[in-house]
Amino acid sequence: MSFEQLWRDLLPVGRSAATGGYFRQPFLAAEREAAAWFAEAASAQGLVLETDAFGNVVAWWDPVPVVPDARGALAAEGERPASGREGAVLTGSHLDSVLDGGAFDGPLGVVSALAAVDVLRDRGVTPRVPLGIGVFMEEEGSRFGLACLGSRLATGLLPWETARELRDRDGTALGDVVAGGASTLLDGVTCFVELHAEQGRDLVHRGAAVGLASAIWPHGRYRFDFCGHADHAGTTRMADRRDPMLTYAATALAAAEAARSGDGMGPGRVRRATFGRLEVRPNGTNAIPSQVSAWLDARASSEVELEALLGEVSAAASARAARDGTTVRLTAESASGEVLFDAALTRRLAEALSGVPVIPTGAGHDAGILQQAGIPAAMLFVRNETGVSHSPAEHLTIPDALVGVTALADVLESLIT
Repeated sequence: MSFEQLWRDLLPVGRSAATGGYFRQPFLAAEREAAAWFAEAASAQGLVLETDAFGNVVAWWDPVPVVPDARGALAAEGERPASGREGAVLTGSHLDSVLDGGAFDGPLGVVSALAAVDVLRDRGVTPRVPLGIGVFMEEEGSRFGLACLGSRLATGLLPWETARELRDRDGTALGDVVAGGASTLLDGVTCFVELHAEQGRDLVHRGAAVGLASAIWPHGRYRFDFCGHADHAGTTRMADRRDPMLTYAATALAAAEAARSGDGMGPGRVRRATFGRLEVRPNGTNAIPSQVSAWLDARASSEVELEALLGEVSAAASARAARDGTTVRLTAESASGEVLFDAALTRRLAEALSGVPVIPTGAGHDAGILQQAGIPAAMLFVRNETGVSHSPAEHLTIPDALVGVTALADVLESLIT
């Protein structure tokens, strides 16, 4: 099936009529519909679906027929053990979204991978090793708060005993949603190539439709809990207030200033600081809040820069809390160090694609998790003409998407033949 048809079929799933954005949170109705779409599309191509206990799924194109063994596991007839596919190449991405997200972040890599398989078959390619299209769950962290959750669990970088206690905003635990346990989904996988919409305008400025990733900057999510004293909005004198909202507001401004002051002040020096989520108690219009919890997304071009940024924000929060008569507690909910993608694999992809630019990214991806877990990984970026991401304004042209499909097919052909 063509990229255009696959894209048309997926496009309406989880789309808000009010904003045009997407709400595909893991294991809720829209994301489950997207997962069902993938299963149907992969089955229509004759691919063999395999799912782990966390909800991650891979659709396999095997070089030899596979049949269920006596235990119901998938194994190559008479040859390959059910525990894995030796020498396998993996591509794919994710189907979940941020709240009110764009159409392309994640799904582009999945749809492009399905389309690339058809391109390879049209070329008469016969794989010598298995090729899988992976869909990792909860890449965005929009429901259970931890980005790349599915790939962390599939690789074993995150223990199930820890992950099962993660809760969504309604208090539902991950362990109440999926069975959990262990995953053998990545057994035998020798490399991972993820195609993704660029989240920025680097390729636009370079006039290039596709590029390769060199690295992912260090980044993390940090929760600030500002505590004060609830009181009446009308009868409490300004001088008598212990208002955590003021402490939060000053901290948010300090974070922006700390990021701006360090951003671009030296070669390759980059800082990003964003407070994008807020919870207020009791959350009344005519009440001074007792607590404000705010989540900081912090990123930088080096771990030294990230530590410096966090230090400056934390110091500003503490100083303002002392002034306001409030308290502040900082909790690191997730932190990821710099990821350098596999140099040999990236070089091989660059040779297959003949001179495409190689650029770093400030966005986290499942490919970074697999690289950290010891599975050589690389990334293909496709030009995003608006440069906007995590927003309904995210946009790619179909011609650029088709260039991406061809590039992915070229790369995969070089790896599976």
